[in-house]
Amino acid sequence: MKNIRQTLNILLLNFLLLAGQPIWAKDILRMSTTTSTENSGLLDVLNPVFQEKYNARVDVIAVGTGKALRIGGNGDVDAVFVHAPAAELKYVEQGDFIERSAVMHNDFVIVGPKQDPAKIASAAMAVEAFARIAMAQVSFISRGDDSGTHKKEKRLWREAGIVPKGDWYAAAGQGMGAVLRIADDKQGYALTDRGTQIAYSDKVTLQVLFEGDSALFNPYHVMAVNPEKHPNVNYQLAKKYIDFVISEQGQKIIANYKKAGQQLFYPDAVK
Repeated sequence: MKNIRQTLNILLLNFLLLAGQPIWAKDILRMSTTTSTENSGLLDVLNPVFQEKYNARVDVIAVGTGKALRIGGNGDVDAVFVHAPAAELKYVEQGDFIERSAVMHNDFVIVGPKQDPAKIASAAMAVEAFARIAMAQVSFISRGDDSGTHKKEKRLWREAGIVPKGDWYAAAGQGMGAVLRIADDKQGYALTDRGTQIAYSDKVTLQVLFEGDSALFNPYHVMAVNPEKHPNVNYQLAKKYIDFVISEQGQKIIANYKKAGQQLFYPDAVK
């Protein structure tokens, strides 16, 4: 048993070294976030700067926004970084989160096969694009995980007056990157945040076929878990993280983060 524990400790140490984590950090920040911030690669450039600056380690739990919010509401993390404003505000009103701050935005886009069998590229609005997909009954892959992207998708179906069902509609229950790969395999459509779309543009053949509707605006906010409701949380470090990502330094990192020459996120903090 002792040898097993030693082996596990060595494996954990090696993992942290490979992950570039400050192993002997004085402080640890637990943060739940949407898969889009992780899949886009943004946290890989943003968090190391914070970690070095504060001799801290950021432990990230990347899940759908709905689950990220629930984890925060339960007090199991110190900070939450997501993109579903209406859902976020419910938790703020309940007193679960404080220090809610706008960090950045991009937009959602609808991707699909180059041939565009549903002809969504010529749609005037996002709801029309969704209606055309349903009418053509061409494969559509949904996140199906209560994420911010899934919440936006469900709202668009509602506004189009459509209940998506049938063999053409599939709920993956997975993160954005996985959904893009599934949609690519099936040569179907999917709603995705632009950051992940750009990050995966060299991994899939799907094209951006519809964009630009104001209904597809996608803002991100960061919040601290309220220490008055959850005394166990590391509020001081969460506040430092919030101040960092909305600072001139953090906002510059976000603005300068690009892939294939394209900017993935646009800073929103006003300083």
